[in-house]
Amino acid sequence: MGLSLPHLIVLALVVLVLFGRGRISEMMGDFGKGIKSFKQGMADEANAQQPPAPPAQQIPPPAASPAAPASETVIDASKPSNPQ
Repeated sequence: MGLSLPHLIVLALVVLVLFGRGRISEMMGDFGKGIKSFKQGMADEANAQQPPAPPAQQIPPPAASPAAPASETVIDASKPSNPQ
């Protein structure tokens, strides 16, 4: 036993009388916004699962400095500095 066309028309008229035309329009608009938000959330989640893109350019490490710069004096510990 299903709903026939006359039953659906009577049901629609009762709902229209109870809620009014403006309220039904507002509810359908909210329903549409909810579906749109849901679809956007699903798309955002799918994008978040993708791995991030690698950086465009790698910065090279600084060059190693020499052990003793030319301006420093190296002292030989095998020779005493003040002979007595």
